[in-house]
Amino acid sequence: MPRPRQITDKRLIAAAHEVFLEQGFSATTAAIARRAGVSEGTLFNRFSSKEELFMAAIGLSEYGRWRTELARQVGTGDVRRNLERALLDMLQEAAELVPKLSVMFSRGYDPSHNPMLQQLDDPMHADADALAAYLQAEVQRGRVRPLDADATALMVVGALTHFIHREQMRPAVSTAAPVSGMDPGRFVRSVMDVLWPGMVP
Repeated sequence: MPRPRQITDKRLIAAAHEVFLEQGFSATTAAIARRAGVSEGTLFNRFSSKEELFMAAIGLSEYGRWRTELARQVGTGDVRRNLERALLDMLQEAAELVPKLSVMFSRGYDPSHNPMLQQLDDPMHADADALAAYLQAEVQRGRVRPLDADATALMVVGALTHFIHREQMRPAVSTAAPVSGMDPGRFVRSVMDVLWPGMVP
């Protein structure tokens, strides 16, 4: 009977996540093993390659939960509130995604040199598609005036993406007193204040 695992995959992935975020993809499996308190052999018994460990550690597949929730809201509740909630959720998820993408792109942007990019969906494109689908569904129900749903979705995703990058690139004055950025709720409400008058049926 085999011995039960003393180190869980979850613990290995957590250690890899920390090391990859600190050092990028160039982090060694030896550094990850040290952080997890195991041998490199243990890592490779559980993960067939550094790329597989990286994909598990970065957790890109977890992004996009807000899209599913927004799709469920079609035809229900207040459209503006549905959009505000979805955009706030998108900001929260994307704030976690951007550092992970930065680590992934540390290997380069050319898929021939960075095969992990071939496994990566385009999150911004998928975000815009989900938002456009919601808007179009609400237009068809008469809850939003006829509009170019694709262009509107691109404007919103572009504004939110800029906000995320701006906030993530904001330097901290010190670790004790980080520079505070704009409140995400205020930002989302302001975006909707600008767009909503053109959407009201």
